[in-house]
Amino acid sequence: MNTDADLLRHPLLATARAMTSAGLNVGTSGNASVRLADGLLITPSGLAAEACHADDMVPLDMDGSPAPGSPALAPSSEWQIHRDVYAAFPQARAVLHAHSPFATALACQRIDIPAFHYMIARFGGRDIRCARYATFGTPALSAAAIAALQGRSACLLANHGMLVYGRDLDHALAQAVEFETLCEQYWRTCQFGAPVLLSDEEMDEVIERFRWYGRPQRADEDGRR
Repeated sequence: MNTDADLLRHPLLATARAMTSAGLNVGTSGNASVRLADGLLITPSGLAAEACHADDMVPLDMDGSPAPGSPALAPSSEWQIHRDVYAAFPQARAVLHAHSPFATALACQRIDIPAFHYMIARFGGRDIRCARYATFGTPALSAAAIAALQGRSACLLANHGMLVYGRDLDHALAQAVEFETLCEQYWRTCQFGAPVLLSDEEMDEVIERFRWYGRPQRADEDGRR
């Protein structure tokens, strides 16, 4: 009988490869994971997505120990930040980390991304925060990321890259691509000077609209929507 890890190996590998195709990662940089019933499935350490096979995806228990069926490969060095996001945010079902060009450029400036565009609200608030710097693969980095993700589904990691989570692998990938696009747009508009920012009231209105955006609407008595 297939376990949830077996069923998710191919989708996770496909997501990791899609991250490379989208320009989010180069070579062995970045990583991806998906939540399991009692742990997580994560990409292996030191292997480019194109060189991986589905059986190379590494299942872990929530304490980081190899789960049954783990390959003879080490998990991504960032496994702890993935595990801690799942522990902190029950709604997170998939986590992606990337060293994408524009997100990383902004992260190296250690700046939050302000409300220069209303789509910032797509990630849960009026801005997207940059987590304080900590060495990769450490508990300190996890703690910094969790703080930056409060009320958000994405953040920058100082001098490092981006971190996003989603309700499934497809959603997390779409979030990562959109986040990188916003980072590029912010970088480009800053070439002309400081952008004009939306007000708190304008952003709050967008945040409220995003609560129902994309959800089916019930028809009224005349069948109108």
